[in-house]
Amino acid sequence: MGSSPRGRVSLSSVRRRIDRLDGQLLRLVNRRAALALRIGRIKRRRKWPVFDAWREAFVLRHVTRANRGPLSARAVQRIFQAVLRECRRRERTSKRGKNRGMAQRRAPPT
Repeated sequence: MGSSPRGRVSLSSVRRRIDRLDGQLLRLVNRRAALALRIGRIKRRRKWPVFDAWREAFVLRHVTRANRGPLSARAVQRIFQAVLRECRRRERTSKRGKNRGMAQRRAPPT
């Protein structure tokens, strides 16, 4: 980690670490979404609904119990509710054959 002449961590070095973590989070969330799409295909073949209240409650309980902070339990629940909602939305749009994710895979302009 970079530091200033007085031995303190520099703002830019901490931001670089956050940027790397953001990249890791993005890759993990997209991996999770890809798995959710696989589950969606299984559900579709079996004619099951996309939404599974029991499973979503389980996921929220699991991440809340695993949380060690500094985020509150409620904050973790809100984050994962957003992830679940977007995965569900993606399952539904995939079901109709729309937007297969190619736009999200393109690299941003530099």
